[in-house]
Amino acid sequence: MKTIVIGANDAGQRLDKFLTKAFPNLPQAMLYKSIRKKDIKRNGKRCEISARLEEGDTLTLYLKDEFFQREPKEYDFLKAPDRLGILYEDENVMLLDKPPGLLVHPDETYHFDSLIARVQRYLYQKGEYRPEEERSFAPALVNRIDRNTGGIVMAAKNAEALRILNEKVKARELEKTYLCIACGRMPEQEALLEGYLQKNEAQNRVYISTRPAPDAKTIRTRYRVLEERRFAGSLFSLLEVQLLTGRTHQIRAHLASIGHPLAGDGKYGTNAQNKPLGFRYQALYSHRLKFTFQTPAGALEYLNGREFSARKIWFLDEFSRWEPVPARSETGR
Repeated sequence: MKTIVIGANDAGQRLDKFLTKAFPNLPQAMLYKSIRKKDIKRNGKRCEISARLEEGDTLTLYLKDEFFQREPKEYDFLKAPDRLGILYEDENVMLLDKPPGLLVHPDETYHFDSLIARVQRYLYQKGEYRPEEERSFAPALVNRIDRNTGGIVMAAKNAEALRILNEKVKARELEKTYLCIACGRMPEQEALLEGYLQKNEAQNRVYISTRPAPDAKTIRTRYRVLEERRFAGSLFSLLEVQLLTGRTHQIRAHLASIGHPLAGDGKYGTNAQNKPLGFRYQALYSHRLKFTFQTPAGALEYLNGREFSARKIWFLDEFSRWEPVPARSETGR
């Protein structure tokens, strides 16, 4: 027999989903059978498979000890470097400045280093994350950005913060602003670009069209030209960009589709444009985040209206050394 008291990080889950994560040695068939036979009880009473757990609930499991045993774990996140750029941290959330070149989550090339691994190592060493005590939760990232893009990524320290931030992202109650260097002179000083994006999973790239298609998603990208400079005989534009929709590679592909790929972008740009620059990554940075909640945010209401910015953007110093170009009003288009 085993007794479990549900904590805050486990509340809100379906009973069967929680037990599946908490006891991986318990076969699904045995799990459902035990619930039906009342060998698993909630607060001393029979419970439904789909019951939503609440903080303080007591689960009693009349099962063999073998189903509760866990193999001793060696935590992979402890192999990650301890370097972490923290812009902001409190008891619920972290805002991280991810450097370009770092994965946010593991992929097929993973070698124990990713942003989430660094976060978990950091919180583990602080004593704020105790995986041996958690049955179903681990600190998690709320948003992601491309490996070769730098910028602000949100992390949640507890299940409630993760739920709230996921809801706010889905409801678009956050403002994310990017800085980038685009090749050439933009057609307008400010513009809203609209189009349709199709993703090719096999190629890990997207394609932009001005016409809808059955499997295409609508995209809207707003840009504003901040400055223009010339390097190696070519003109480049420093842009501030807002995503009104959030799709894979949206900024990179959308600007490239109108003839202005990002400097250093090997996927959507060209070698002829990129080689003189010597950039290792595309010149794109998620540099500002503002919390703009329109609906209640519960435990995170204190973040509403707050704005955070990245401290250093790698390509700005390089851009500032290039030859200035007179403002459009002086040169025309």
